[in-house]
Amino acid sequence: MTQREDALLSRDAEDDPIAIVADAAGAAGATPQVPSPPRSPVAESAMGRAHPHESARAQVMGSAHYIDDLPELKGTLYAAPILSTVAHGTLSGVDPAEALALPGVRGVVLAGDIPGDPVLAAFAHDEPIFARDTVQHVGQVIGLVVADSVMAARRAARKVKLDIAPLPAVLTVQDALAAQSWVLPPVHVRRGDAAGALAAATHRLQGRMEVGGQEHFYLEGQIAYALPLEQGQWWIHSSTQHPGEVQHWVAHALGLDSHAVRVECRRMGGGFGGKETQAGHLAVWAALAAHKFGHPVKLRLDRDDDFVVTGKRHPFAYEWDVGFDDSGRIAGLKLMMAANCGFSADLSGPVADRAVFHCDNAYFLEHVEIASYRCKTNTQSHTAFRGFGGPQGVLAIEAILGDIARHLGLDALDVRLRNLYGVGERDVTHYQMRVEDNILHELLPQLEQSAQYRQRQKAIAAWNAQSPVLKRGLALTPVKFGISFTATLFNQAGALVHVYTDGSVQVNHGGTEMGQGLHTKVAQIVADELGVPLPRVLVAASDTSKVPNASATAASSGTDLNGRAAQYAARTIRDNLAAFVAGLDRCGAGAVRFQGGQVMSPTATRRWEDVVKEAYANRIQLWSDGFYRTPKIHYDKTTLTGRPFFYFAYGAACTEVAIDTQTGESRVLAVDILHDVGRSINPAIDIGQIEGGFIQGMGWLTTEELVWDSTGRLATHAPSTYKIPATGDVPGHLKIALWHEANREDNVGGSKAVGEPPFMLAVSVYEALRNAVAAGRGDAPGAARVALRAPATAENVLRALGRVPD
Repeated sequence: MTQREDALLSRDAEDDPIAIVADAAGAAGATPQVPSPPRSPVAESAMGRAHPHESARAQVMGSAHYIDDLPELKGTLYAAPILSTVAHGTLSGVDPAEALALPGVRGVVLAGDIPGDPVLAAFAHDEPIFARDTVQHVGQVIGLVVADSVMAARRAARKVKLDIAPLPAVLTVQDALAAQSWVLPPVHVRRGDAAGALAAATHRLQGRMEVGGQEHFYLEGQIAYALPLEQGQWWIHSSTQHPGEVQHWVAHALGLDSHAVRVECRRMGGGFGGKETQAGHLAVWAALAAHKFGHPVKLRLDRDDDFVVTGKRHPFAYEWDVGFDDSGRIAGLKLMMAANCGFSADLSGPVADRAVFHCDNAYFLEHVEIASYRCKTNTQSHTAFRGFGGPQGVLAIEAILGDIARHLGLDALDVRLRNLYGVGERDVTHYQMRVEDNILHELLPQLEQSAQYRQRQKAIAAWNAQSPVLKRGLALTPVKFGISFTATLFNQAGALVHVYTDGSVQVNHGGTEMGQGLHTKVAQIVADELGVPLPRVLVAASDTSKVPNASATAASSGTDLNGRAAQYAARTIRDNLAAFVAGLDRCGAGAVRFQGGQVMSPTATRRWEDVVKEAYANRIQLWSDGFYRTPKIHYDKTTLTGRPFFYFAYGAACTEVAIDTQTGESRVLAVDILHDVGRSINPAIDIGQIEGGFIQGMGWLTTEELVWDSTGRLATHAPSTYKIPATGDVPGHLKIALWHEANREDNVGGSKAVGEPPFMLAVSVYEALRNAVAAGRGDAPGAARVALRAPATAENVLRALGRVPD
């Protein structure tokens, strides 16, 4: 990019009439729109305040332990995977002789060494632990080499000779659709008469689109450390979002009862969904090696192997036919969504289901017909990723509305407002759930005004008219995201709260900490429930021996579920202590208050610590469990109808971009976000999640391109070839405000989930880019749709501009 172009894109306030001055402190300078309660020395609350992440200091100092930091037991061995070099083929033999001849190599582990079920204990029971007779993708794990050092194991694994006869491979969604190759049967959801509405519509458009997958790129790669204990028991350290599933999978592979396997996870260095199921593979492989050799075994994938072994966000392909009136209101829609699931089902069923649930986003679809195909291909088995199919659904409807607006020559925000779910009318989703808490009719106009959307649209039009090379685009898009696991049984959680005799408090719950601040929020909730200062509360490692059968930390439900369970456990202890103090002071238990480290009755005030000691001396229980199940939800998975979500989280983003029409380069210039987190438990953490979710979504739609070659090899398997957003990609103006209203449902602290919904705010980037491309082509109303492949790399922008062949 030339110096002149770089200067033009820098949004200099003096030269650019649409410039918006960046926050002085950058993105971190955003101030939450949540008033803090007045401070007092007695009634200081933990919730609602911007407390630091519980591990922040340790992480900055390098003293926070991840699995690779744990002291290793004497005799620990190291494993490395033996990987398929063929996308699809018959596996006739494995020759490890050359590998076994290397110094320090102890041996190999293959399918014949599995004492239990050779198939993973996944829901669909369709994925072998190690490839046996056939291989299904390049990078499929055939076995392990075990050695005295990490590098010895990795070098030896590359020396293992494989006898694989290639078979025809299905590598694309289009090939899978043609072959009717599915990991699960197709799903169809209908409401009304889509065909009739389309036939009667004033206007009609058809389109097709593709969006790529996304690598999780967690900072801490996949890792497990398996320790055999006495009497057939096991202790597994796993970087996992789902310790309970790891426990189940390891026990299943070893032929043991679940009680013989303990799984622990203090923290992860990122997960984003990539460690919901697929951390289980590492744990199973490490445990099988430890079982065979009788030693602790650590297995850590290097970054290249992590890329080729593990699944990604599901790539999607779409086709649609939409009818609408002169104002842009949708009359009828037929939508086909095809998910590239890879070679096994993994979580593809619920991911594709959620895409169906969210293909309406914020809009009422009266007559709609949706076909969802779950395509089997010879690639890695794709898996959960932040948003869990929701982003793929939201992207489709937002692209359709953008097409409608450009076709009619209308402002896209007006078309979006025209199609919004109503309040008290036009408020039932295509899966028969009523939208009872819709705030978008208030939220969108507020962001429109604060972001100066209308003024900037006019200024951008003027800019584009005089700028022959650089073109700008602006888009404002909403998000309505359902909160709960779509599989109803997972909407439950347990917790333990222990109060020790010195007044300190320890919490165990079923959720896992992956940097999102779950443990911090749970500690805040427990601190307020007991009325103690936050430093008195410690959240310990997630541990299947403490809280059994825990659901995955996913679906943005970690705080909703585990926070409420911990609150209930703490409440039981508080009630025990209140009854004890009431007996001492001859008052009702309801008159006893816990605040600021003090316990107050109508007649006396005592230190928390003194009450705890006295209660212990009087044999009052100082620990309790808590359990929570999400209310109101129900869902028929055969028809995809019911109320799968407890509530919706809302938000909107206004994004401005610029493209270089000669090179295809693009830049996100400014972002204004207004997001709904209910009554924030921790505004600093929530804003951090909004920032991170948006930037990660921006990466998915702009730079993070996964490329498989014609043989099924992943060509983008390292940071050198796969580009996640860097600090220089963060827009200079990134302003985030929080919606002022508490959750209308009875959720913990009046809060709302925040992990996934902000990701879809980045759809505004894609729509702004399409507007910039339309400006670059000089489109008039009714022009051919802007067919911009996602991610919108420079090449894809040029292709959409018509500068390179399709």
